Formats: sequence, structure tokens, C-alpha cells
Amino acid sequence: MSGNKSRVEAINQITNRQIKPFNTPKRLEDMWAKDVFTLSKMQECLPKEIFKSLKKTIQTGEPLDVSIADVVATAMRDWAISKKALYYAHVFYPLTNSTAEKHDGFVSVQGDGSVISEFAGKVLVKGEPDGSSFPNGGIRSTFEARGYTAWDVTSPAYVMETDNGVTLCIPTVFVSWTGEALDKKTPLLRSNAAMNKAARKVLKLLGHTNIAPVNSSCGAEQEYFLVDSNFAHNRPDLLLAGRTLFGKPPAKGQEFDDHYFGAIPERVQVFMQDVEESMYRLGIPAKTRHNEVAPGQFELAPFFEAANVATDHQQLTMTILRKMAKKHGFTCLLHEKPFAGINGSGKHVNWSVGNATQGNLLDPGDTPHANAQFLIFCGAVIRGVHKYGPLLRAVVATSSNDHRLGANEAPPAIISVYLGSQLEDVFEQIRNGEVKGSKAAQTMNIGVDTLPEFPKDPGDRNRTSPFAFTGNRFEFRAVGSGQSVAGPLVAMNTILAESLDWIAGELETELAKGTELNTAIQKILQEIMEKHGNVVFGGNGYSSEWHQMAVEERGLANLPTTADALPVLKEKYIEELFEKMGVLSPVELQSRYEVYAEQYLLSIEVEAKLVISMAKTTIYPAAIKYLSNLTSTITSLKGIGIEVDKTTIKKVADLADSLITEVHKLSDALSKHEFESTEAHLQYYAKIIRSLMDQVRKYADALEEEIADELWALPTYQEMLFIK
Repeated sequence: MSGNKSRVEAINQITNRQIKPFNTPKRLEDMWAKDVFTLSKMQECLPKEIFKSLKKTIQTGEPLDVSIADVVATAMRDWAISKKALYYAHVFYPLTNSTAEKHDGFVSVQGDGSVISEFAGKVLVKGEPDGSSFPNGGIRSTFEARGYTAWDVTSPAYVMETDNGVTLCIPTVFVSWTGEALDKKTPLLRSNAAMNKAARKVLKLLGHTNIAPVNSSCGAEQEYFLVDSNFAHNRPDLLLAGRTLFGKPPAKGQEFDDHYFGAIPERVQVFMQDVEESMYRLGIPAKTRHNEVAPGQFELAPFFEAANVATDHQQLTMTILRKMAKKHGFTCLLHEKPFAGINGSGKHVNWSVGNATQGNLLDPGDTPHANAQFLIFCGAVIRGVHKYGPLLRAVVATSSNDHRLGANEAPPAIISVYLGSQLEDVFEQIRNGEVKGSKAAQTMNIGVDTLPEFPKDPGDRNRTSPFAFTGNRFEFRAVGSGQSVAGPLVAMNTILAESLDWIAGELETELAKGTELNTAIQKILQEIMEKHGNVVFGGNGYSSEWHQMAVEERGLANLPTTADALPVLKEKYIEELFEKMGVLSPVELQSRYEVYAEQYLLSIEVEAKLVISMAKTTIYPAAIKYLSNLTSTITSLKGIGIEVDKTTIKKVADLADSLITEVHKLSDALSKHEFESTEAHLQYYAKIIRSLMDQVRKYADALEEEIADELWALPTYQEMLFIK
């Protein structure tokens, strides 16, 4: 077998690996939420009145009665200990897209030196991590370090089992001593409260009297790559940056479309089974699994849940994927673009709003033209996306997601709304002032008697749209695979809340003037379409014609990079939006801009340093070694009278010289530290540093094409993508 020795050893280990056998299948009912302190478990172990109080808070949003904390803590501790837990942890979600936790023991030392298990209500309700050691955008300093975690009763506690033991995990918010949100959960809860308030106001004006709390829901489709750990551990770029910074494309990629929905490799399927079992035990409703478009790429999609719980579960899903991958000898890559030249990974966020009394408020029913409630809520989304489209772009802006957005694999950086032909026609009728009807759903007849007829959806799907209506929800397709879904959900909830608040105000004004309700609704929806209908687009979002039309004719923003998108968070109208809705204060919003800008710069800086290091210590030496071997061989052949063409030597020498020249340019550019503003710093990294990194890669990948395989130390794309 040809190839570098370490690569050959890795391949041998993979091909000789014994695939872990399938576990004996278990009944879903026997696994479901076994490791979760569910309402049913609370009911079993809490006094009746305390359980009723807690249940009311969870289901209706009533204020938490902290006087019950001691009793709840004792019950939670006893349940956790019955699951063999010795520690508890307040789990929170700082501004890193990751999960944070601090483990404390249940142990309490007594005066006589003995110990007892103790877990008081005060430590259930409040914890105190260091507020200054997490990204905070200047809200906390080392000499102002106090921060608090606070129990989020609406997201259930659970136990997490690892090889090192069992820990009781309690979902919490994370705030500073001065009250500002330092996490992603607090704004999410606030945004849902704002949306609930505005939605119930609108529903009341529509004539409803029994209105349950309105909540947003989320189902996040998680895409990921699996690479054998034997390969990943020999790729410094994968280990430290999460993506390959070098690598020539293999002869075969995804052009045959044979991986998408293909047979799942046996080893991967066993991995998936273990992932899903862990998810089921934690009450995470894993629903769908399949091969994705790119080789080595897969998808896991859950059933939808309440947005707050879904967000916590999404963080757990990423944790489980990474943890279980290690057990199966894989490395799970959640980077948005781990491999150049093939599709990257996203996390499509399916979002809707509804309640227990009125149901899904984005369900059009069979006759959407006559469904005033649906039209109001859908119209509010259209208005919100048009007014605040740049915000939606900003909340998915990361250095890694920039590699996807705008390519022919992910939605463009221009935020538009796809409604489908049926709804687009209805809203166009509204714009024109007369609604006559809506296209009826058709029946699909395939033309074979033995095949069933079935109802055909009234509208097609548009994979090029970043914000598409898909039957009874909107799918935000621009979210990156490694991101927390909290930020996108905060933005969607907030812009919907603001639009619903505006609609409620307009309805109140019209009704006060004696306008009939349906007439008032028609007038408001017509105004929305006249002012904001430009955001609705049903064509090809990848086309250059759309990009030109969107900007020049429709006035939509095109923000291709994070450096372009993040400054939106500093815009006055965005500040006013979050402050008016009570979701983020100006200080909290500014802190997020500072944190996300720093993360962008640091991510690119790490990648640039890796490019320099790998080029100088791995790729350039391989080129010199190859030149030395060639020169020695040619000299020997010449000694016995054989002349050899020296074209390859010159080509490799030129490529090596160009490589090291570009490395020096990148190194010099990276040494610049003085910038007139954060915005200038962002643009410098986006346009200069990234461009220089691409130049280094161009010569490195060209060298990989020329250098003898046995001298190339880095695992190749062919190996990483196709050997499982």
C-alpha cells in the first residue's frame, strides 16, 4: 500500500477495526426520558400542592414560588442519587455557542467528621460562577467578577452519565451581578415572553377569550461530518480549527449525488443508534437520520419542541454527537465547512408559534385566503423579516458560516421570504386589494394502479431561500451547524413580537373608528404587502440576477461576510427593537457585538497561524524532501547515461518558492495590530488575511498534486471522506 507511513498505519487500524455490534433494540417507551426529572416523576415525589405550584409555573409561565425550593431540591437530589449521581451542576450557555457547567458534590461534612448528602433549595435556585472569565463584551472585569446562575424551571433537570460517573444537570440562566444577561438563554426567555404578550393581544382583538400562553417552537436539523479519529488526530487544522485548511480535492466528490439518502455505512449506523438511545433517555425526540449530500456527511433531525427546551436539547445533541463519536473511533465535525469543494453543514431551524387553545398560529388550513388569524401572523412575519432582515443575517454571522452563505449549497446572504405559489398568490391578491380565493391542493396520481394516490402540497419547496414557509412553519436555513439556535430564535421571536405589537396597535385604532374587523385586517395586511412585499421571492436565490434585483430594485441588504453583517447589531433601529421589546438592553446588545467580533477575529487568527505553521513545518519540508529525492535520482540516472525530463523539478521548486513567499506575506500581514475601529479590523481580516490564507492554500494544494504520496504526511481528502 502506498502512502506516508503514519497514514498507512491509520488506514490499517481503520480497516482492521472491529465494528461494535448493534445493541439489542429496546422499546422506545422503556428508554424515553429515563434520565429526566419529568413532570410525572415530580408528581410521584412531591407533595400535591407543591407539585401543582411547580406545574403551573412550567406550563403557564406563572412566577416561581421560591418557598418551595427546599422541598423540590430534596426530591430532585433523592431522584438523582437513585440514579447513582454524586454531583450536581448548574448548566448554562455563555456567548460561546458551547455549554458550561461547574460540578459540586452533594456532600456536606458534619461536626463529627461524618458526611451526609445535602442539596438545599438555595443552591438549586442560585449558583455563582465567575462572570468575568466568560465572553461578556466589557460587562464584567476581573475586579468585577461576580456572576449568577439561576434555575430555569421550564427546562427539566436531567442526569448525564459518562464513564466517570453520573451528574445531576440543572438548566440555568447566567447573569452578571449588575443584572445583565451573559448567556443565550436569558434573551431567549425574554423574547418568548415578548412574543407571547404581543400574540395574545392580537388574538384577543380577533375575538378570542380563552387564550393559553403562546410559545415558539423549534426543530433544528443537525448536519455533521464523521472522520475517523486516526485521520483527524493527524490533521492539526481539524483539531484546532475544525476545518481543513489544506487539501486537494479527490477525483470523486459529490458530483454523482450517490451519497445523499444512500445506505448508511454499518459503522456509522451503529454510532447513530447509540446517539439516539442517549437522546431518548434524555427526552430528546430524535426523528430522522440519513446520509447528507457530501461524502462523510450525515443529518439528525428531531421532532419540534418548545423553543427553550429545544435549544437546551440542541446543545445536548451536539455534546452527545461529539462524545459518542469518540467511543466509535470517529471525530464529529460540526464546522460549517470542514472540507473545501463539497457541501458544508447547516442547521435548518424550523420555527413556528402556537398555544394550547388556538393551536399552531402559522397553520394556513385548507383555505388560507379565508383564515384571517393565519394571514395576520404570516403577515407579521413578512413585515418583520423585511424590516429586520439584516438582523437575521447578523445572528448567523460567524467566520465558519461565511464559507457556506452565498455558495450554491446554502441560502444567499440576502434575506428573503419564500411562501410557495399558493400563499404568494393569496398575499398578491391582498396587495391588489381583493381576495378571491386560494389554489386548492391537488391529488398526486403517479399513473400506476398499484401505487396510492395522495394529496399534493399546494406549494413547492425552495432550497435556495434562507427563510422559507414549509406548510405550517418557517424554516430558517442560514443557521450554521456549529451554532446555538438561541440567537436565531431570539431574533425571530423579537421581530415577530414587534410586528404583532404594531398590528395590535393598528387594529385598535381601526376598531376604535368603527371599522369592521375583517375590513381592518384587510387594510393592515394590504399595507404590509405594499411596504414590505419586496421581501417575498419565489425564484432561484442562487442566481446572479436575483442578487442584482434584490439590491438594486427591491432594496434588500446583501451582507456577504460576518465583517459586513455584525455591525448591524450597532444600528440604532436594532437597539430600539430589542429595548422596546424588553429582550436586550443597549449595554447587552453592545456586549454581543464586541464578543462576536472578537470571536470572528480570533477564529481567523487561529486559522492563519495554523496555515503558517503547517506550511512551514509539514508541507514545505515535504516539497524539499521530494526535490532532494528527485535530484538524487536524476543524478544517478544521468551517471548511467539516462536523461530525465526536469520539468517536474522546476514545477515543484517554483511551487515551493511561491508557497513560502505567500507564507511570509501572511505572517507580515498578521503582525498588524493597530486599527482605527473594530469594523476596520473585521474588514482587514475578511479581505486581507483570508485572501492571503487562500493564496498559501493554492500553492500547498498544487504541491499535494505533485509530491510523492509516501512523503505527504497529512491525511488526504480521499482518505478522510471515503474510508469509514
